[in-house]
Amino acid sequence: MSRVHAQARTTPRTRAEIRASSASLGELAKRYNISRATVRKWKRRDSPDDLSHRPHTLHTTLLPVQEAIAVELRRLLLLPLDDLLAVVREFINPAVSRAGLDRCLRRHGVSNLRELVAQANTDAAGAQDKPVKTFKDYEPGFVHVDIKYLPQMPDEQHRRYLFVAIDRATRWVFMHIYADQSENSSVDFLQRLQQAAPMKITKVLTDNGSQFTDRFTNQKRQASGKHQFDVCCKALDIEHRLCPPRHPQTNGMVERFNGRISEVIGQTRFASAAQLEATLINYGKTYNHHIPQRALGGICPVDALKKWQEKKPDLFKKQVYKQTGLDS
Repeated sequence: MSRVHAQARTTPRTRAEIRASSASLGELAKRYNISRATVRKWKRRDSPDDLSHRPHTLHTTLLPVQEAIAVELRRLLLLPLDDLLAVVREFINPAVSRAGLDRCLRRHGVSNLRELVAQANTDAAGAQDKPVKTFKDYEPGFVHVDIKYLPQMPDEQHRRYLFVAIDRATRWVFMHIYADQSENSSVDFLQRLQQAAPMKITKVLTDNGSQFTDRFTNQKRQASGKHQFDVCCKALDIEHRLCPPRHPQTNGMVERFNGRISEVIGQTRFASAAQLEATLINYGKTYNHHIPQRALGGICPVDALKKWQEKKPDLFKKQVYKQTGLDS
């Protein structure tokens, strides 16, 4: 059975009769009770079926590459439409509308979030045969720290370095940019982290870089405890742990977040160092307050902090607050 438009005055059978008839336009219009223009249209058509009513040109604010990024974010992070809209407006295209983003997801076949979640669960169940190593569970306060090299901006003489800290239990992130990766910078970052974190920091995990330890600068190949970073940790009553040599996967949690930073940097052409820094600050806020994490059961890091604070308030030194989202 052919699908006929709800307001069609003709059927595929009558259209085929019109096309095969040798009668005049007026006679056919009177016989089938339609206009001459309709008769002329079906005389010229090669097929008696209705054509698609989709417009030839789609007017959308998203470029094809931006649509591809939005679709991949939907598939990988399984974000609801409103959460995805906040991320797309913040980092991809601020002019996109909710309806336009919804149409984009429908065109690419990723509009049904339930089906995507079910598919992800099926894939995860199929991968359960492989042994997967996960991080040991800890309460908030165990922080991974690492350094990411930033690209040199047009108005800079030297590249800068992004110090990153992420809490193992809640995925809460803190970042700060420095001109170098010296001991003084690492100590200053630890002090800023201690002041910004709502929870009490009890443990810090770093690699074996000279910014954090003197482990490989002496013959015993052991940390002496006299490094500036170790001294600062002791003063703040924080246990400093080091990754095993040649095992960067131990610090993989912060490495994965650095991969997100690389994606953010790669999507934009920055004109200045200030523009890059503002983008990273905004991303950090959006990540902590608005982006759900699969490892946290679909909630954002700040919501995870609030749950922990309700359950164990003694782990925290100040109240956790969540920032509001976008107004539009």
